[in-house]
Amino acid sequence: MTLSEEARDRLADVVELQPTKNAELQERWGLESGSEVHRYLENELGEYYFRDDNSLIRATAEAADLVDVEPGVVDDGGGGGPPSRIRVPELHAQVVEVLAGPDERSQSVVSVLHDLREAFDVDPDTEAVRSALQSLRRKDVVEVEYRTVPTFRLAVDRADIEVDVSD
Repeated sequence: MTLSEEARDRLADVVELQPTKNAELQERWGLESGSEVHRYLENELGEYYFRDDNSLIRATAEAADLVDVEPGVVDDGGGGGPPSRIRVPELHAQVVEVLAGPDERSQSVVSVLHDLREAFDVDPDTEAVRSALQSLRRKDVVEVEYRTVPTFRLAVDRADIEVDVSD
């Protein structure tokens, strides 16, 4: 199957963001709905992606070989635990830097937002922070604790994970 330039670029996004969801691809691709993402995946990239047991979108090994992009989870540790290395956008990397560690009290999205503003002089909106936390959660780097609101903390010691910033 020969891919158009757009399809190749979008396949690279799937490889980079995996494991991912329709909503994350919708945002990246500027589409109107998750249904559009699903339709595009099925029609254009059907043989290069699959959904795992948790319905998360992952690229096939062939897809990763086809595009020159590092997968989002570079090294899964092999034991089913958290990865030892991930490749994420800059905001996600900043979240890893400021988020409470595994032995600390988990933080709300707003608390993480305040820490990001203080540490990096950035001003993302709360939805961008929430999205970053959920993406890191899907990569098994962040865990959630449900209190009055969902709160987050690292699932792995900062020293045990290498974070590469993607473009």
